Amino acid sequence: MTAPLSPPPPPNEHSSYPGGAVPPPAGAYDPHGDPHGEQDGPGMLKEVRQAVVTAVVVALFGALLGVLWWKLAPSVPLVGDAAGGSWVVYLKDSEGEQAIGVDGTFTLLALAFGAVSAVAVFLMRRSGGVPLVVALGAGGLLGSLVAWRLGVWLGPTQDVIAHAKEVGKGVTFSAPLKLGAKGALLAWSFAALVVHLGLTGLFGPRDPEPDPWPAPAAGQYPQGPGPGPGPGAYGDGGK
Repeated sequence: MTAPLSPPPPPNEHSSYPGGAVPPPAGAYDPHGDPHGEQDGPGMLKEVRQAVVTAVVVALFGALLGVLWWKLAPSVPLVGDAAGGSWVVYLKDSEGEQAIGVDGTFTLLALAFGAVSAVAVFLMRRSGGVPLVVALGAGGLLGSLVAWRLGVWLGPTQDVIAHAKEVGKGVTFSAPLKLGAKGALLAWSFAALVVHLGLTGLFGPRDPEPDPWPAPAAGQYPQGPGPGPGPGAYGDGGK
């Protein structure tokens, strides 16, 4: 007859780990831990502050866009005429495309500014984040508004009748800057978001993939029964 071997204790009752409870392996889910995980980047308040600064800086560059629009946009020629004691202003070239060129110049410049601002923001902070992306879009929209109003203010006067009287009858003068396609105000934000998304997808940091087979920690599993007794430990008298 052989001596019965006692079964090993359940792993939950007795742990072979000297410190008490067995720690979970690396990458394992901890039901008692933080369900949202640990944040790697700065805190939310710091991200919001950075986003506000980014939006303000991007919007300030709208002044440069407004100056460039004023300088590069084609002029729309107007002519004034006096009829019956009243002045009438009309286009000198009714089939000209200068008005379309004004909108096109603003749109192309806004797209370029959006791409440049997206590259600059990505290089300064590759980790990105929702507040930063929102700030980039909002700053682009504010910058477009600043550029639009500044360009109109720098351009010719809005009172075309007074301008026609000033230059005289039949004299060609430039029309005030006018943004006919208001959708061009979204070009900066659109270009910034698309370029930033592409850069983040291609060159942004990536989270390391968890190991599907993590190595067990020391003492995680209970020890099995020890080696069996030597010869002569069974029977009567070693027989």
